[in-house]
Amino acid sequence: MKSRMRGVTLVELIVSIVIISIAVTSVLGVLSAVATNSASAMVQQQGVSIASAYLNEVLQKSFNDPNGGGVEASRNLFDNVDDYNALPDALVRDQNGNTVAGLGQFRVMVSVVPGSLNGLATPVRRVDVTVTHPSMPAVMLSGYRTLY
Repeated sequence: MKSRMRGVTLVELIVSIVIISIAVTSVLGVLSAVATNSASAMVQQQGVSIASAYLNEVLQKSFNDPNGGGVEASRNLFDNVDDYNALPDALVRDQNGNTVAGLGQFRVMVSVVPGSLNGLATPVRRVDVTVTHPSMPAVMLSGYRTLY
């Protein structure tokens, strides 16, 4: 009676290792792409939130300078929308000038220019807030502040 030996040959073992390696590499590539896109979405949302916070801060200020002076010396003294014109923040800051931790790669630029709204005779200022980050396209939010 002949007994048959069971097992795998060296060639079968190498072929199966190659196939498993290709499958694992493919799965890891997909997971890497998903993780990258997920991080990009988070950075984009942070940029929108930063721009929204700056825009809300500017639009809450008075249209005209209440004390009739020029541009105030520091952001925590800004009292009208024109004070924010050409405000560059190399670091994201709150309205008191304190840097916000964890947002060091974001840059903010504010522009305040005369604007117009269809049929509105009162003076208008258009406020543009642009937020940039090395890993995303620039985010720009705009709003209008009127005299009344």
